[in-house]
Amino acid sequence: MDSNKKNSKEKPLIQLLSFDGCPLAEAAQAALERALQDSGMSIDQYNLIDVLDPATPSSLTGWGSPTILVNGKDVTGHARGDGVGCRIYDTSTRVPTADTIAAAIQESIKT
Repeated sequence: MDSNKKNSKEKPLIQLLSFDGCPLAEAAQAALERALQDSGMSIDQYNLIDVLDPATPSSLTGWGSPTILVNGKDVTGHARGDGVGCRIYDTSTRVPTADTIAAAIQESIKT
């Protein structure tokens, strides 16, 4: 068996990147938890990362807030930026939809 291939039963690494006071963090968290439920996962199956915390790895600090990563990839396909700032998505809620997040989760499980 190729050790580089992901075990299909392994749960993806899901991270919600935000900072204290982000006005869209709560809506992003709600969409993420709905997507987790839709994917048959526990709603606590993600890590909440404060992008302003000095202990946060630099690989996670260049994303806007909020950002949802599944196995290190943005659920909307965007690349990491060069600094922290507010992030607004082109959706009615201004955050990724639960369907978009669930699709990214399902895709990560397939690969």
